[in-house]
Amino acid sequence: MEEQKYTYQYPHPAVATDCVVFGFDGKKIRILLIKRGVEPFEDMWAFPGGFMRIDETVEECALRELVEETGLELAKMKQLGVFSDIHRDPRERVISVAFYALAKSAEVKGGDDAAQAQWFALDEVPHLAFDHDYILRQAMRKIKEDIHFEPVGFDLLGEKFTMPQLQRLYEEILGVHFDRRNFQKKMLLTGVLEDADGCSEPMFNEETEPTYYGAHDEMKSMSIDSLFGSSDVRYSSQPATEKHQRGRKGKLFRFNKEKYDKYKENNEFRLEF
Repeated sequence: MEEQKYTYQYPHPAVATDCVVFGFDGKKIRILLIKRGVEPFEDMWAFPGGFMRIDETVEECALRELVEETGLELAKMKQLGVFSDIHRDPRERVISVAFYALAKSAEVKGGDDAAQAQWFALDEVPHLAFDHDYILRQAMRKIKEDIHFEPVGFDLLGEKFTMPQLQRLYEEILGVHFDRRNFQKKMLLTGVLEDADGCSEPMFNEETEPTYYGAHDEMKSMSIDSLFGSSDVRYSSQPATEKHQRGRKGKLFRFNKEKYDKYKENNEFRLEF
């Protein structure tokens, strides 16, 4: 019997993709989820995603499924990893290639197999379908690593932002509170920030190691060296005060992408806290 194109005599797994999309509303990191409209796990929340077509790549599949199920259109996503637990999908043997992206907040609407699409704050995420709870934990670990090598605000903040807004974003991702003055110095000394009037000269000439205030329970159980690249971190049981959060409210900054791209090309950008 002649085999059809892309059809084989031996059992082989299906390939799917899942999309972990992070957003930021100015106060909290949010995750984009869809409510499943079909079995399995009907009415449960999950990441946007679906099965790869025979004539597309996994990257194309992820971007297509994201648009079909949420209406959110992105130019690219980063591959998070491959998830292949034998029993991760009750329908059949399914291997999922997960992707993640950072995106500015946008209106979303459920479509295709998704009955609903919605942004959730991290502390509001319900129990997820399939193995998506595990995938979310891996995505959070990944973004905590990436924050040292690229300014995540490129994708999560507006074109112009204040230093307190930038600090709040970093605190939300890393789960700690920074000393306001030290955080400001550290960020300006990277060379990738400029004020909204176009001046890119740093305001400080000296470099001071920042102090951290407080920590989420999850962070206490993780390796400080693996997340921050340094063990010089001090914790306090006291929450961040208004003084720590206030910063320079009136001054606007923007990212200098040309400088960042140059640093990245030469592997010179690393933000140590």
